[in-house]
Amino acid sequence: MASGKHVPCGPCRYDDVTKDAKRWCTNCEEGLCEDCENDHRKCKISRTHKAISIEDYRKIENVSISQVCNHHIEKLEWFCKTHDEVLCMVCVPLKHKACFGVIPIRAASTNARQSTALSDLEEAIEGTLRNVKQCIMNRESASKDIDKQELAIKTTIIETRTKINGHLDKMQEKLLRDLRSTSHTCKSKYSNLFRKLESKKEMLTKLREQTQHMKQFSSDIQVFLGTRQVNQQIRSEVRSIKTVIGATKDYELKVAIHSLIEKLSNEVEDFGQINVSECARKLAFRDPKIDQAQIEINVPTLRNISDVKLQLIKTFKIQRNAEIFIVGCATLPNGHLLIANSKENQLIEYSDTGEHIRDIPVSGMPFGITVIDSNRVGVTYSDMEFLEITNNNTFNVEKKISLQNSCCGISIEDRRLYVISGDSTIQVLDLSGRQLDTLNMPSNSVLHITTGRDRIFYTDYDKNILHCCSLKGYNSDNITIIQQDGKDSKTLLTKSDGLYNPTAVYYDKEKRTLLICNYKGEVALYKVD
Repeated sequence: MASGKHVPCGPCRYDDVTKDAKRWCTNCEEGLCEDCENDHRKCKISRTHKAISIEDYRKIENVSISQVCNHHIEKLEWFCKTHDEVLCMVCVPLKHKACFGVIPIRAASTNARQSTALSDLEEAIEGTLRNVKQCIMNRESASKDIDKQELAIKTTIIETRTKINGHLDKMQEKLLRDLRSTSHTCKSKYSNLFRKLESKKEMLTKLREQTQHMKQFSSDIQVFLGTRQVNQQIRSEVRSIKTVIGATKDYELKVAIHSLIEKLSNEVEDFGQINVSECARKLAFRDPKIDQAQIEINVPTLRNISDVKLQLIKTFKIQRNAEIFIVGCATLPNGHLLIANSKENQLIEYSDTGEHIRDIPVSGMPFGITVIDSNRVGVTYSDMEFLEITNNNTFNVEKKISLQNSCCGISIEDRRLYVISGDSTIQVLDLSGRQLDTLNMPSNSVLHITTGRDRIFYTDYDKNILHCCSLKGYNSDNITIIQQDGKDSKTLLTKSDGLYNPTAVYYDKEKRTLLICNYKGEVALYKVD
């Protein structure tokens, strides 16, 4: 094949003449100038050859199709229909001498453009491309989730730092207040001593002056008597001064920093630690139709519903003073049970042993619950035109997705949310809230939905119809399982088992548990064997 900007004419180049080709012969695989194309078309052996424009040739220039046998380096001229193999003239007598379906490759390639094999190939390419695009979207969404997680962690770090700073500021101010108070007390004691000593000083100064004056101006008798009287007074003052001085204390202010504060500054080297939890993510990839005649396909054996049995794990009653109405439920990854109580605009969390954990206020009348991953759940509201994605530990809202109508049932499959919203429609959304598709339903009396690997299951409460296959139990006192092909069914639970008007059913495929709630708040958890 030629390469570069210009395609040379093959026959002219054979005569050592360089001319640009105007056409390309796909049979001869060489370019043709205008004159050579005319000769090519006139020649009996090549008049049936297909010539295309150089522009069209550029589109297949890099498509490598070998017409030579890999084993014998001979031209491929024959096709064995028995073995679906193209052959050269050497292959035929060596391995296909006894085959009856050996025909010329020219005959086998007739109408190749309309062949099923080509259609299957195109479908396989399109299907694989769709798979790859879906995987790319999935990874882009996962990458965006990392950005959100990074922002959330950053916010947590900053909030923690702010909280610590605020707490340290408060402790510092308290310690400074204690310092000021203690310092004032010590200085007050010093001041009291100063005042006492100053008073003694003034009194002694005055006695000294009086004694000097007495010495200079008084009579001998007065000096004699005055000396003894002042001596008595001096002895008394000396005892008083010794008493005051004997009680004198020195004060030294020191600070003892709390040991945890010392450890924080000296031993704690990290503010925290960023951990990454890894879990295998099986991206959906539907195998395209490629070489089906040559590939043995292992079809999984369907489990017969007659073998399915339920083993009761726990039953309990939700205790409430007010009226309760249960419409949705789910099993969280940690095994806890999450129940939607639309009467009180709350989610109720229970352990799988029936212990009440907490009531979680939500934005409206909760209806549907779906577990998105190990950290998040999706919640719909029958009185609101939005759904929320919340953290299943803190139940803080991480994402609010607006819809044009109020919503009921919700399910997730391959990181896509399937939401019943609006009359007779299922809205398909990605986790960012972008609408991917709108699916029409044959009825507007559908409230509940769930999804499988390649199917959607929903119930029509007005017509008592289960579309596709799933567990159901609406407007009856039965739980029924239906064979995957829809041809058989089996009633698992009835009123005799204590089942009464079930309004919410959730099957945990990982734990193989079945959670059933009725509108009065009675809960039952079963193990599916």
